[in-house]
Amino acid sequence: MMAPPKFSLYSRVLVFNFHSQLLLVKHPKRGWEIPGGRVREKESIRLAAIREVKQKVGMNIKLIKYCGVFQDLRSHKCELLFIGKPISGRIAVGEEVDDAAYFPVDTAMRMISQRIVKQQIMYCLHEKRHPFIVEY
Repeated sequence: MMAPPKFSLYSRVLVFNFHSQLLLVKHPKRGWEIPGGRVREKESIRLAAIREVKQKVGMNIKLIKYCGVFQDLRSHKCELLFIGKPISGRIAVGEEVDDAAYFPVDTAMRMISQRIVKQQIMYCLHEKRHPFIVEY
């Protein structure tokens, strides 16, 4: 009998402020990216997304929309992507990040070095693609 496949689930959120600027967090190794992280055992995917933003930047957010999923076939990682908005709190750098701030989307795209993160943002911004499944 084969063992069931093991996947790591991650929730990531494109958080937009009232000026339509995108929240980025600066990871010590990966550089600028959208906030998110691993879904814990017995935790809902949506609550994980909200918790991760709170942990990283100290803000409470509301999820507005589920956009889709990116699946890394080599590392068995699934990243579920949402769009959210802040509902309370101000940016206060928290766990696992060196910095955090809002940026216009075009500026944010130039700051991000990981190609896959840029691709995730582009898919989320293109509503006609929702919901999407991207395997890579």
